[in-house]
Amino acid sequence: MTGDPDVLSFIREHIRSVWALELLLKLKADPERCWSADDLVEAMRASHALVDANLRALMSAGLVVPDDRGCFRYRPAAPALGLLCDELEQTYRVRPVTVIRWISAPVERLKSLADAFRFSGKPKGGDK
Repeated sequence: MTGDPDVLSFIREHIRSVWALELLLKLKADPERCWSADDLVEAMRASHALVDANLRALMSAGLVVPDDRGCFRYRPAAPALGLLCDELEQTYRVRPVTVIRWISAPVERLKSLADAFRFSGKPKGGDK
């Protein structure tokens, strides 16, 4: 998983909870299916408020698009976003506890962890 720093940054920016991740993965699993909010409430066993808030966040992130019938589907706005979602999904499948920790970690800890991945093997702080 060579892109862990990118996945960490992606989580920090767009995935606020394990529930949000599960919603993203539900939509991603069948990108041609157009889900109504009611269908997602039922499938995810969640409240309308939770589904609506997370759909708005995923739309803002460029991961989900609504259609004129009021349903939603996974459609990354750029190929790089799709690749990050693929990598996040793979990492979650192989190392779910790690991803859950990343999601639940305070932003400061995630930044430190991302920096550790990015700069591992190099001295930190100092001019040497």
